[in-house]
Amino acid sequence: MAGSRFIPDRGLTTRMVATMALLGILYVAFVIALYLVGMPVVLLVLVVVGFAVLQYFTSDKIAMFSMGAREVSPAEAPELHAVVDRLCAMADMPKPKVAVARTDVPNAFATGHNRRNAVVCTTTGLLRRLDTAELEAVIAHELSHVAHRDVMVMTIAGFLGIVAGFLTQMGLRFAMVTGGSRGNNNGPAPAVVALLVVLVSAVVWALSFLLTRVLSRYRELSADRAAAYLTGRPSALGSALTKINGDMARIPTSDLRRAEPFNAFFFTPAVGGKGFSLSQLFATHPPIERRLAQLADISRQLGTGA
Repeated sequence: MAGSRFIPDRGLTTRMVATMALLGILYVAFVIALYLVGMPVVLLVLVVVGFAVLQYFTSDKIAMFSMGAREVSPAEAPELHAVVDRLCAMADMPKPKVAVARTDVPNAFATGHNRRNAVVCTTTGLLRRLDTAELEAVIAHELSHVAHRDVMVMTIAGFLGIVAGFLTQMGLRFAMVTGGSRGNNNGPAPAVVALLVVLVSAVVWALSFLLTRVLSRYRELSADRAAAYLTGRPSALGSALTKINGDMARIPTSDLRRAEPFNAFFFTPAVGGKGFSLSQLFATHPPIERRLAQLADISRQLGTGA
């Protein structure tokens, strides 16, 4: 990958370009469709542009706030900073901000719309459970997301789904309030316009949801590969995966639910038990068995054993 020593992944690059192109086409069609069904132009511009600016420039702050995370200094978290410093030197990449979220949910994530604003965050639950080698492997996984720029792509890709979801909710509420009132100048009734907006938004949300899920699953496998090759210790990443997945079932359901909206950005999804969220089609991550099998293959290639 240009700009870092993480192994390049043309498959990831191709998928990111394809996903952004498809979402771009979907986005244009979405705006045109909203205009054709009668959504006021001023409201359309305010919602679309407003959400775009908000999502792009504040996504990292929103994620940090929602997770109760804060940036920590080297004096506050010397071991964590030492791991990040070492990996950034190995990867030849700028050091991102380092944050810690005070939650027992064992996880980590990277966020930020570009490398200069990138943040790598771990939870106190993760720091408590992993040894240094395992922590290094997980941080390398998150840094690869920053290096490959898929964090930025996922942030932009999530924007369309957020707008569509917002318009779906607002359209339903507006339709309920206006009821059967008639429109002006023999135009369609406000309730009809609202329901058409809901229909268009729901379809767009579903399509954008599926596209981002497909990309999300592949990028996790790509990050596992990149981290394993950078550290040369795929077994440490496999050990971290197994340990976190096993402990996730012991986390209170209320804590898992608070973390669930960020599953697409987490190292491993915040869900209890085994298997996938609803089905493999809707999962944010590939099955842990597939991730462990890939790491075992890399171990054999590197000659380090299982």
